[in-house]
Amino acid sequence: MTILTVRIAALAVAITLLGAVTAFAVDTDETPASAATAGDLDSARALVDARKYDEAIPALQKLDQESPNNPDILNLIGFSLRKTGKMSDAFDYYNRALALNPHHRGANEYLGELYLETKQPEKAKERLAVLHQDCGDCEEYEDLEKQVAQYAAQ
Repeated sequence: MTILTVRIAALAVAITLLGAVTAFAVDTDETPASAATAGDLDSARALVDARKYDEAIPALQKLDQESPNNPDILNLIGFSLRKTGKMSDAFDYYNRALALNPHHRGANEYLGELYLETKQPEKAKERLAVLHQDCGDCEEYEDLEKQVAQYAAQ
């Protein structure tokens, strides 16, 4: 093997690794779940979608233990806690999700909604600005913008 061949191979590996890191950095909708947790995450999401938050919380917390530092799981826990009235705990989970992925659309939207629910509209507008910068007029931005406008009209 010539030195040029070795360097080209090393460059190809570096580009592949950099591409994977870059793909994750811009992937703001979903964080890849491991194959082992994907089915359980789908089941927990189904509980959240069915508004069975009290059932979803322990399932999601178990997933958080099995697959720590997954912003999607943390966001769903925060959402479920917020919907059950545990606002302080919800803040903690949304902030943990955003610490891992500041561009997580769901966590930014739901944290903004939580700020409105706790009478902090200026902080909700900050989340709205983050969403606008990250995704323009995406669904999360539009949803939060509507909530902010409704809050202001009260």
